[in-house]
Amino acid sequence: MYKTLKITAIVLLAFLLAGTGFLSGVILGRQRTGLALPSLPIPGISKPSSTQTATKVSQPPDQKLILEAYDLIQKNYVDRDTIAKTNMTYSAISGMVDSLGDTGHSRFMTPEMVSSENRSLSGTFEGIGALLQMKDGKPIILSPMDNSPALKAGLRPGDIIMAVNDEDMTGKTLDDIVKRVLGPAGTQVKITIQRPESGDVKTFTITRAKIVVKNVTWQMLPGTKMAHLRIAQFSSGVARDLKTALQQIKDQGGQGVILDLRNNPGGYLNEAVDTVSQFLAKGNVMQEMNAQGQVKDLSVNSGGIATDMPMVVLINQGTASAAEITAGALQDYSRAPIIGETTFGTGTVLLNFPLSDGSALLLATEEWLTPKGRVIWHKGIAPDLEEKMSVSITTSLPEMERDLTANDLAALKDTQLLRAIKELQKQIK
Repeated sequence: MYKTLKITAIVLLAFLLAGTGFLSGVILGRQRTGLALPSLPIPGISKPSSTQTATKVSQPPDQKLILEAYDLIQKNYVDRDTIAKTNMTYSAISGMVDSLGDTGHSRFMTPEMVSSENRSLSGTFEGIGALLQMKDGKPIILSPMDNSPALKAGLRPGDIIMAVNDEDMTGKTLDDIVKRVLGPAGTQVKITIQRPESGDVKTFTITRAKIVVKNVTWQMLPGTKMAHLRIAQFSSGVARDLKTALQQIKDQGGQGVILDLRNNPGGYLNEAVDTVSQFLAKGNVMQEMNAQGQVKDLSVNSGGIATDMPMVVLINQGTASAAEITAGALQDYSRAPIIGETTFGTGTVLLNFPLSDGSALLLATEEWLTPKGRVIWHKGIAPDLEEKMSVSITTSLPEMERDLTANDLAALKDTQLLRAIKELQKQIK
């Protein structure tokens, strides 16, 4: 059982399919928010404490009543083809977890979903590449992945999924939606969405593809001495790749960094700690608060290589989990101005409890706070400098900027990035 800070979305499952069979591997979303699963031990991710594992339920469910209901269904329900033991078992477990009211966070995962999460951690997916989240009872796109078919087709954060292949998704679970979106690279899926801003309904026919995720990318911006440095998600090895990128930026004469955390759904706790530690010389990365209200500080690791480099941070509504921890820590210590829009608001630490058949329960066991104790759950991180941007505009990525001229850069529609350049120039001067 491993601790992770993940944007509560089955997402990954949803739209990146692991090729053959049901391995969705993907993400309507993420390596990104990467779950720490038992088959993928990650150094630095802690296990639940003895007090957590020893917790007892004072009033267990009435097993006799549950078996009584099951027996009645078996004997009397007319549509015999729909009676499936495994489905009924999984639905019962899902119902118990859903009754906790921790919508989108604590949840049950089938063995296929567990395999999908494991698959997502490899960094290679087949699917459309978008992160899906259930919010207010509706399946929404949290964020399309960088350079994914979903992004190229025009799916945007906040889009509500209305139908898949012309089948109404009203009332469907995330698992239902995942199953309908899955498919091998080269095949097509039709997705109908509603834009909450305008109410417009749009249909996209998307060809699934093999997607290789680059979690850390950067590019020196033309006509400047600053680098656009993006972290797409906090999967294993991100902090190592970040250190390499920061050293390369310094070697090429870079004097400032725009840290882009937009549409980053989160990931491993240890990677977030190590990432913040590259920019803060001392202090805490975050606080963890357990069910008894006890608070524990997680300190910055020494040895960061960019603790005095001028920087700004970009966030938006797709910034979640470990990405919010990173932004919140840098904001609390006034290390960098935070620019963009209020983040998603993920604030629980999930523990993965594997079950005997390969399925698993993801349960919120702790709440995380910023170093100064600010609550993020359901509130998000508000920017220091608000810069809204229409969902119809695609965020600029470092790999898109390699051949730009200074004039091309100034003409970008990514107003958040342009605002970041303006603010960072003030620091460099």
